[in-house]
Amino acid sequence: MTRLVLEPVGAYDHLHALGLLAAHSIPGAEVTDVRAGTHARLLELGDGAGRASFRLDLTLRSEAVTVDVTAADPATGADLEGIVGVVRRWLDLDADPTVIESAFADDDTLGPLVAARPGIRVTGNPDGFETAVMTVLGQQVSLAAARTFTGRLVAAYGRPVEGTGLTRFPRAEVLAAADVDELRAAVGVTNSRARTVHALAEAVADGLVIAPDVDRVDARRRLLAVPGIGPWTVEYLAVRALGDRDSWPAGDLVLRRVLGGLTTRQAEEAGAGWSPWRAYALFHLWAAVLPTAP
Repeated sequence: MTRLVLEPVGAYDHLHALGLLAAHSIPGAEVTDVRAGTHARLLELGDGAGRASFRLDLTLRSEAVTVDVTAADPATGADLEGIVGVVRRWLDLDADPTVIESAFADDDTLGPLVAARPGIRVTGNPDGFETAVMTVLGQQVSLAAARTFTGRLVAAYGRPVEGTGLTRFPRAEVLAAADVDELRAAVGVTNSRARTVHALAEAVADGLVIAPDVDRVDARRRLLAVPGIGPWTVEYLAVRALGDRDSWPAGDLVLRRVLGGLTTRQAEEAGAGWSPWRAYALFHLWAAVLPTAP
C-alpha cells in the first residue's frame, strides 16, 4: 500500500464532497462512510491488456485528502502521478475558491451562498462511462433508485476484483455485448432505459471517450446521438464527467425550482451572467436545497 496526501487549493468543503460521494455511491463498487470521512472505490489505469486495477481508500478532511493506494495485483507498479492527477480532477482540488467567491460576491442569489460555503467544489467521478450509465439509469427516478439500479447492474455484469472487496463497474464492451432483454430484467428498468444503456455502451466501445481531456464539442455531439440521451443528460455529464466548469443544465428540475420555478429558457437566461463559472453556481444552488448524503 502507498499513501498519498493531496492538499486542496484554498478552502475545501470536504463535508459537501463526502455527501455527494455518499449520495452517488454504487452498491458493491463503492463504500462511503460519512461519519468517518472515508470513501473507497476501484480505479483502472492503462489500456487493453495493460489495464491495472487499484483500490483507492480516501479520507477527506478540510486540510487534505489522504489516498491509500492498493494494487489488485501486488506485482503491478502504481502510476502514482497518474493516480494523483485522477483524484485531483475528480475532487476538483485545484480549483481556486477565491476566484469563484470573487466572481459571485456581488450577486444577490449566489453571493450569500458562496460566502457561507466558499469551499464547495464540482465533485465528479473518475470514470466517465460509469457516470453516464448511472445518469441514464437515474432518468425520471430518484437518486436512491438510480443507486439501486446501478448496483444491480454491477452485481450482474461487473467483476469482483480479488483482494479488494469491491466489484469493478462493467466495462463498455461487456454491456455492449449483453442481451438487452436480459439487461433489462437484471436491472429492473424499462425497456427503453435498457436500450439507452446498451446504445451508450456500444458508443463507448466504438470509441466515444467521456473524460475531461477530450474534445467537448465532439463528446456532446456523440452523446446526443445516443437514443434516449437528451440535452439535460449531456450537460449534466459535461459538469461531472467532461470537466466543463461553464456547463449549465438549464432544464434541471431542482435548479429551476430553486430559481423560483423558471422555465428552461428562463433558467438559461438567468445563468448567463454567471459564466464562465456556471457549474459552480449550479453546485451552490443545489447545495442550498438538497441534502447531499442519503
